[in-house]
Amino acid sequence: MIEVTLPLSLDRLDLIDEHLLEAGDARWMVLQDVILPSAKLVGVFASAEEAEAAWRQLRESGDLFGDANEPVFRVLADEDWRDAYKAHFKPWNFGRLHWVPVWERASYPIPMGDVVIWLDPGMAFGTGNHETTRLCCERLVALADPMNLAGSVLDAGCGSGILALSAARLGFKRVDGFDNDPLAVEISRENAAANGLAEEVNFFVGDLVSGLAGRTARIVLANIQADVLLRFAPNLLGAVESGGALVLSGILAREIDQVRAAYKAAAPTWRTESKSLGEWADLLLLRP
Repeated sequence: MIEVTLPLSLDRLDLIDEHLLEAGDARWMVLQDVILPSAKLVGVFASAEEAEAAWRQLRESGDLFGDANEPVFRVLADEDWRDAYKAHFKPWNFGRLHWVPVWERASYPIPMGDVVIWLDPGMAFGTGNHETTRLCCERLVALADPMNLAGSVLDAGCGSGILALSAARLGFKRVDGFDNDPLAVEISRENAAANGLAEEVNFFVGDLVSGLAGRTARIVLANIQADVLLRFAPNLLGAVESGGALVLSGILAREIDQVRAAYKAAAPTWRTESKSLGEWADLLLLRP
């Protein structure tokens, strides 16, 4: 395994965070120490060639890093990269859903009636620790009780499949997820198999036009950046069944008023709620 690290300027964190969220590449993460304060970009890859290609693609994506120096590439022994993740990846839960690293499978106590998604960063599954993912997951858990679990869930822009698999683990009977990146869909299927959910979730390739065309669901999830949510508001709203819910995330807190206003204009009779976590916010829309 190859680790790539690059110190980051604090004034560029929002820009870099937004780009990584849009790219959906779970191999990269931003680690921030609010005490010092400092931040760095960290990536873990299967080979030097993969690491160099990923860095080149990221570097060429725009002026994300300013005058930052070149990153440091370091070969990791198996135990080193596991320990690197363990330092910042801890179990967390909301309600009865727990997200737990696979190395704690033998020791993590699962309360009776609760359910678990086992996460392995080495499978490009991500950790689910990003605020936007947590906001979606919290909404999903809250909706699992009032909503009939026989209802369907559609994860638009599934990335590595975390939200769709969480919905299946909560007990929703029909769960679909799509992404316009075929690699993301492949990874989602691998992660479903790793959690024993390969038969429970249908992952397929599609964008916000083709993926939503002719499909509706009781709950539609879209953890995508704000400008995309604004552009495809009619498509997302049209996919929600009567009495259903649309959960939007990937929205910076400073953008939430703009997103809420646009969706209220498009669906004036729908009830809305929003909450924030760190620099990010979500928007829940409930269809009458």
